[in-house]
Amino acid sequence: MALDLQNIEHASNLTEDCDIVHLNMVFKKSRKMVKKAHKAGKKVVYHAHTTAEDIENSFLFSNFYAKRFKKTLKRTYQSADYIITPTNYSRNILLSYGITKEIAAISNGIDLKSYSQNKDKETKFLEKFNISEDDKIVMGVGLFFKRKGLLDFIAISRKMPDVKFFWFGHTPLLTLPKEIRKAIKGRPANCIFPGYVEGDIIQGAYSRSNCFFFPSFVENEGIVVLEALASRQKIIIRDVDTYRDWLTHGENCLKGNNNEEFIEYIRACINGEYEELRDEAYKVAEARSIEIVSEKIKAVYEKVLGSND
Repeated sequence: MALDLQNIEHASNLTEDCDIVHLNMVFKKSRKMVKKAHKAGKKVVYHAHTTAEDIENSFLFSNFYAKRFKKTLKRTYQSADYIITPTNYSRNILLSYGITKEIAAISNGIDLKSYSQNKDKETKFLEKFNISEDDKIVMGVGLFFKRKGLLDFIAISRKMPDVKFFWFGHTPLLTLPKEIRKAIKGRPANCIFPGYVEGDIIQGAYSRSNCFFFPSFVENEGIVVLEALASRQKIIIRDVDTYRDWLTHGENCLKGNNNEEFIEYIRACINGEYEELRDEAYKVAEARSIEIVSEKIKAVYEKVLGSND
């Protein structure tokens, strides 16, 4: 979408000619593509969505592999001509790996139109899950990872039985540690896991919920946070470095450090407090709109191609 907005032609397969190869994954196939691109005289832009830090506390044995994976990430990203990563936080992490290539912090971006408040979408969400207008709803989105704060989400739902807690997303249980599987299976009745949901229903959920609660410990940006911001939602997040320079507690979000604080903020949002956060949250999303992001990506491409001169 970003490239289309800037009228940048992009190839749909590897048989088409191009000037730049823009990669988003760090798999073995991607690393081979870097070598192939450079051999053909093409520039490579690597979009660094992954760090060793956001691999930890996810799948089975992820902590074991994370430290070893750091070397692979460094070697892979260093092979590019230019690196894009979503935030200054993730940029600083990459620099700490010893990467010397130029790195631009550019948001993943958000399509504002898709997440604007829409009563029809909200009605679809309510009807899909048999929710009454009087029900109080807390919404979270993500994979079933410990680092996403899933254990805290479930624990807090148990302490607030009068509230419906929805966690949207899906991860095969067999790929998860026993601690997470046990927590999911033993969750209270008011903690609802609808699975992976997209389109009108999830967009309606974002704007209709009483607040968006995302207690993740580590994110490189948090696309779901952008979606909540674009929905003019009241957002409760953990006070971690990821958000330090673009989300401000009490101005466009609420930041907590423990479950007691999270419960306090959730209850306040449900009771109609912090309404002023909504418009300020949307301003943050506006600054990260796909239109603005597309301009920044185009500027990177121009800089990379200009280095041929």
